[in-house]
Amino acid sequence: MKLMFASDIHGSGSWCKRLLESCEAENPERLILLGDLLYHGPRNDLPDGFAPKEVIKLLNSTKEKLLCVRGNCDTEVDQMVLEFPVLQETALIFADELEFFLHHGHHEYVYGNSDVVLCGHTHIPKKEIIGGKLFLNCGSVSIPKENSPHSYLIYENGRFSWTDIENGCVFDEFEVR
Repeated sequence: MKLMFASDIHGSGSWCKRLLESCEAENPERLILLGDLLYHGPRNDLPDGFAPKEVIKLLNSTKEKLLCVRGNCDTEVDQMVLEFPVLQETALIFADELEFFLHHGHHEYVYGNSDVVLCGHTHIPKKEIIGGKLFLNCGSVSIPKENSPHSYLIYENGRFSWTDIENGCVFDEFEVR
């Protein structure tokens, strides 16, 4: 199974378009968005290509492939214009005998028996093991921080890889098992 994880589009039409072009090239079974789709939030500058109406149109055009969880900048008003669910705080998915816990990253949760916990929020790609669980942050599509690239994360056959959206190059990868 091939899954694509991305977060923190923050209303950037140009970066959303590049993400969806990458999604078309990668051809995952699902594109999983880990929050903060339309609004940039009070702590962030406007991202390049800020155009929430364009992001709405782009994401609605690929709604059949999307699974989303709510970020701290996502609101009920966003759900009124998006044609797919965006207000669920968390989600569980299963792939290759692994349980993935999905959330944005701005709240703490009880992760249960999940093998992998995925989030965004900090805008920094990261992997770490805490209490025997693998925690992964896919980074940010539009406003990367700490000199990290505009990025997304791919899972396929027990392997994770982070890709730089600008050049399409994998900048980190590892096996889950």
